[in-house]
Amino acid sequence: MNNLLVERKTCARIPTEVGEFQLCYYQNNLDQKEHLALVFGKLDLQKAVLVRIHSECFTGDVLGSLRCDCGPQLNQAMQQVAQAGAGVIIYLRQEGRGIGLLDKLRAYNLQDEGYDTVDANLMLGHQADARDYTVAAHMLQDLGVTAVRLLTNNPGKIEGLERLGISVVERVPMPPAVTVENAAYLATKVERMRHLMNLNGRSPAPIPKPKPAPNGRPFVTLSYAQSVDGSITRRRGEPLALSGQESMTLTHQLRTGHDAILVGIGTVLADDPRLTVRLVAGPDPQPVIVDSQLRLPLTAKLLTEHPHKPIVATTTAADPRQEAALQDMGATVVRLPLTENGRVSLPALLAWLHHAGTRRLMVEGGASIITSFLTEQLVDRLVITVAPLLVGGLNAVGNLNGHGLPQLKNPHTQWLGKDMILSGDVRWPEEKQSAD
Repeated sequence: MNNLLVERKTCARIPTEVGEFQLCYYQNNLDQKEHLALVFGKLDLQKAVLVRIHSECFTGDVLGSLRCDCGPQLNQAMQQVAQAGAGVIIYLRQEGRGIGLLDKLRAYNLQDEGYDTVDANLMLGHQADARDYTVAAHMLQDLGVTAVRLLTNNPGKIEGLERLGISVVERVPMPPAVTVENAAYLATKVERMRHLMNLNGRSPAPIPKPKPAPNGRPFVTLSYAQSVDGSITRRRGEPLALSGQESMTLTHQLRTGHDAILVGIGTVLADDPRLTVRLVAGPDPQPVIVDSQLRLPLTAKLLTEHPHKPIVATTTAADPRQEAALQDMGATVVRLPLTENGRVSLPALLAWLHHAGTRRLMVEGGASIITSFLTEQLVDRLVITVAPLLVGGLNAVGNLNGHGLPQLKNPHTQWLGKDMILSGDVRWPEEKQSAD
């Protein structure tokens, strides 16, 4: 825009808890909004200046809303700039990633219905991110800043500034303040908006809040860790730790977004898992064990250590004495129809869970459970951790027996430590045909 005019009108001294800033008021003829520059100390224009481009967030910056991480990011930026001795915070009046406060509140209502922040914006007729950094670049140039160390988790912001002539010499990460309220929002930023976020080596799970699944069953997220060659262990019944600390934290964050978590009895016998949320803040999901012969030991951690006693799904042929013993321990034993091979009917189990109030179910394995859920086409979302190992052992996915190969919609990959995370929505063959 050749005739763009961005003009600094005045500056004033602003003392704060972290130090004294100069607050500069800018006018422009592009969007007529009142953008601000918060300048700390004497800028050394011969070096890259520490800069934060912060978009206005009334709910987060002013009210302290926990639905986003904006307020903590603004406070953190002010602290880091003050600690550095000099720097600039550009405060852009671009509420709700550019959609305005009214539609931001409407988007919040859509998110409460189960849509993630990207889909909510799109449903309201906006882009996923409608922000523009043209005025910010001109404000920096007015201050004499042409090279920056940018406080951001957003690669799109870096790309936008560099297209506008601002050299981003370094990205300075901003660890997010993860809460139960904003976990799904942050995860969507990681997965669908390419944001790069870590919190002491921990990242929120790359999964948006699941939409309700149709057909009277919970939304199912299938999540497991495997080696590069597809193995989940060396041999059946033998535990093998594959995930690094970062991806384990991701798994715990993922658990917080689900009502229940399901494993097969083989996983319990091999690993004796707790299935609790320990590495992040958030609620523990209800454990569910698929155990057609009621082999669950009375000493299992899911019986003795989990805050919620497990739901044990079994068949009509299971031993009633073992059922009574498990019930005495507090477990809920649910007898369900058998399949032709004598296993628990998964559709019947999901229908029971849905009737009991479970709307979001996370499935963690093992191999038989993973394969069965895929064979029955009961998976809505897939999150796979791929560890940089060759194991040559038991594959996570067995023969799908000609039931159709699922495809991933909106696939996403990200690196957490040494592990690669692959995730996406699952699209089944009949869905593709109906869409075509």
